[in-house]
Amino acid sequence: MERHELLQKIAAFNLLSRDLAEDLLAGEFASVFRGQGMEFDEVRQYEAGDDIRSIDWNVSARFGKPFVKLYREERELTAFILLDCSASMHSGGISRDLGKIALTRYEQGVLAAALIAFSAEKTGQRVGALFFDRDITRVYSPRKGRSYVLAMISAALGMKNPGRGSGLGAALSGAGRLLKRRSLVIVISDFLCVDWEQELRDLCARHDVIALRLTDPLDKEIPGIGLAALEDGETAYRFHAPASSPSFRDAWAEWHEDRARLWQAICRRSGAARLELSTADAAPGVLARFFRGELRRSRRTRRR
Repeated sequence: MERHELLQKIAAFNLLSRDLAEDLLAGEFASVFRGQGMEFDEVRQYEAGDDIRSIDWNVSARFGKPFVKLYREERELTAFILLDCSASMHSGGISRDLGKIALTRYEQGVLAAALIAFSAEKTGQRVGALFFDRDITRVYSPRKGRSYVLAMISAALGMKNPGRGSGLGAALSGAGRLLKRRSLVIVISDFLCVDWEQELRDLCARHDVIALRLTDPLDKEIPGIGLAALEDGETAYRFHAPASSPSFRDAWAEWHEDRARLWQAICRRSGAARLELSTADAAPGVLARFFRGELRRSRRTRRR
């Protein structure tokens, strides 16, 4: 998809993000976007029924009678986006329907990142981002403001010459070092890489993490087009595959299913929430249902 077409889609998010912001606040992640910490507010004299654990012993000793600390809920939190810019993310974009514009994984990831960033900004949160391929390529420290969000999205749209290989583990570690306070971290990637399980577990121990996995309809079913020329986006390895062979098509689908199951298992063990977003999906609807909890409820219902 052309850059101007993506910009047109993003321009419509000013309205869409209002609804999504309400879903963020109404859904399972409400406590995340409203803040989870407690800030010290003031002290007052102890009253019957107060929790003795809140007594400020220093102040009490100074005035000769008990005082308690009062806290107020911290209303701000950081939404931090990790966006995979590696070569494999730029695959996809082939539509089965003539006349329909198809997205690559990366383009769909940028749209999802824009929706989340605009929605967080509307709730008054700080927003930051980290772009990575084999290395960390760009970091936006968390800040407030619509212009800052626009600058991040514009930079994501302008990313060129993606590096081969995905340093997801290093990106997760980098986010952990950068974020000093509890944050909502959204990892947007195809997760076609290795050596990131421990880093995800460490990040989940201190932050609320959503693993957003980008997929493509061709992952499930490759068209029977005869001898197909394929290239691995991460290694640049090229080969010809018998796409019309039932055994090859079954193996192709099984490999992608195995990768999906592995991703699900790692997220489950680490404590990360997970969401799959296909290049054929309408990102606003999928994200809205996810934050309302509908997707997770439907999964639980199917398992019963």
